[in-house]
Amino acid sequence: NFPKEIKKTQERALLTQTEFAEIVGVAFSTVNRWEAGKVRLILAMKNIKAYCEKNNLPYVDVEEAWLNYKGGGTL
Repeated sequence: NFPKEIKKTQERALLTQTEFAEIVGVAFSTVNRWEAGKVRLILAMKNIKAYCEKNNLPYVDVEEAWLNYKGGGTL
């Protein structure tokens, strides 16, 4: 699901939540909420995709999980 894919992407990149947040242009608390399944992001998906592509990390699983995610609010 989406929170797990975000966490996996962050861990594959060997980044902390704070570092990942800085890269995708959001606050640490936002990444924390994503990984806890409390909010579904819209605004940062473009930045996450660009980061994954630049660093040769898989994005398709993140995108699919995001598109199918039913939990949380929308940001």
